[in-house]
Amino acid sequence: MNEGVEWALHSCLNLAWIGPGRAVTAARLAAYHELPAAYLNKQLQALVRAGILTSASGPRGGFRLARGLDRITLMDVVAALEGPEEAFRCTEIRQQGPGAGPGSGPAGGRAPECAIAGAMGRADLAWRRELAAQTLDSVRERAEQQAPDAPDRIRRWFANGA
Repeated sequence: MNEGVEWALHSCLNLAWIGPGRAVTAARLAAYHELPAAYLNKQLQALVRAGILTSASGPRGGFRLARGLDRITLMDVVAALEGPEEAFRCTEIRQQGPGAGPGSGPAGGRAPECAIAGAMGRADLAWRRELAAQTLDSVRERAEQQAPDAPDRIRRWFANGA
């Protein structure tokens, strides 16, 4: 998973703490964590395409959450940035080399599922289910328990100089 997922998740929380009435530019969101604005903008645009954020251009433009954090799962963000494909892709290398050919599968039939591909597929499904079960609102709650002053600190930072 690329670092853009982490950046996008933090940006969504920051937008929630800033409030629904305020759009924030990618440059300003990037400046808060000292990230490259152009790269963060690509992540934010992917969230717009996925319906997680909205964007507007112009002097009061920027990004806003398109829906409440309780309606955005971690899987929504990961899928928006990483795509829906499974993390592991079996290329059937067991069908190459000296182990391939007669005897590598049922007589005259298709080879059974690769044990490695099956195990990786089950792990990927469990990972996706766990991400789909967690909303950004539950992450926000945990973040506020760990750092109760974070929402006010972030609101103040974005209010100054924005």
